[in-house]
Amino acid sequence: MLKRLFKRLSPARIIALGFALVILTGSGLLMLPCCINQGQTLRYIDALYTSTSAVCVTGLIAVDAGDTFTPLGQFIVALLIQVGGLGVTSVGAGIIMLMGKRINLKGRNLIREASNLDSGRGIIRFVKSVLVTTLTIELIGAALSFIVFVQDFPPLKAAWVSLFHSVAAFNNAGFDILGNLQNLIPYHDDVLLNLVTCALIFLGGIGFLVIKEIIGKRFRWKALSMHARVVLSVSGILLAGGTLLLKLTEDISWLQAMFFSFSARTAGFSTAPLSNFSAAGLLTLTVLMFIGASPGSTGGGIKTSTFFVLLQGIKSAATNRSEKAFHYAVHRESFRKAATVAIMGIAVVTVGTFLMLVMEPGLDFIDALVEVVSAFGTVGLSTGITPDLSVGSKLLSILIMYTGRLGPMTIATLWYFSKGERVEYPCGNIAIG
Repeated sequence: MLKRLFKRLSPARIIALGFALVILTGSGLLMLPCCINQGQTLRYIDALYTSTSAVCVTGLIAVDAGDTFTPLGQFIVALLIQVGGLGVTSVGAGIIMLMGKRINLKGRNLIREASNLDSGRGIIRFVKSVLVTTLTIELIGAALSFIVFVQDFPPLKAAWVSLFHSVAAFNNAGFDILGNLQNLIPYHDDVLLNLVTCALIFLGGIGFLVIKEIIGKRFRWKALSMHARVVLSVSGILLAGGTLLLKLTEDISWLQAMFFSFSARTAGFSTAPLSNFSAAGLLTLTVLMFIGASPGSTGGGIKTSTFFVLLQGIKSAATNRSEKAFHYAVHRESFRKAATVAIMGIAVVTVGTFLMLVMEPGLDFIDALVEVVSAFGTVGLSTGITPDLSVGSKLLSILIMYTGRLGPMTIATLWYFSKGERVEYPCGNIAIG
């Protein structure tokens, strides 16, 4: 019966169900006594919140992972981050391949849907390259981070902290196990750790397709596809612009400004308390968080390519010229999809912020906005209000994180049952502007 039900479900519904099952399983595991440090108490809502934040690679925390969880509990959090970053379908496909079994057509379609691939050709090779690339980058990141952490921790502890940090950074999840809710603030002036973390965030945020293309084309710009050029160009502009704006609005170093510009693009690590940021600085971070990372990556947000297509569409409408970039034309249907994603994202943020302000009347508007956008963009940055939120607000945040990880378009298609319209109506005229 389950097999028949599985065949009837659309790829989007299977992916959504898979993420939900992993979240619920993770929350149950985190509640086990062997996962909680002695003297610490963990409510189920906080376990569910932590599991959701990990699987959705967000980084918002209701409890400190370093203080609350034992090494086993921290390992489960890291595992949930890894599964969430790679995607349930990619991890499942990897396990199937390790068992020596073949992936059927349904499984291939699932991977294609989850990875934003145009076709089903070469899917098995793609999954293998994703797993190998992830393992290689995370091990290199852990080795470089170890150079910093071994100065403050015993070698074995430093190795685990380094590996956890590398997994969290590459998968764009701002978790840490340093304790005391300090995140990376003690290392705000450590150039090596800042640069390694930024590199991991950037690689995880541009997407596996772009990483594969850069390596395959040997870093030759003209040989890259339009998608890769758009992703790299927009990412570079946002990172440079974010660094400049944050430095102008906040009393922080250039290194911290650059770090926050990288981190706000869905990673969520911080090297300074956001509670000290000005409204202008928080607004800058909010915009960066809303745009987010790139398609097929470990990050969230509406995506850099969506933002680019929106700008091209607006430019085309204003100048009455066709949409084009890098000697390629932009498909007109792309603007429609980009506008849909952006409007649905704005709707989620608006409704979410309104509901949180209703449930938390003592919150400032900017604090609630940052919290909701951070959840939607699966970022993890917060002004420090997360642990004190009510159960209702945490459930709202869980729902927003889930929506942000799957994407508003995917959530919308879960309720789509129609097979097409049978009646066509004549076009009517509507005044615009």
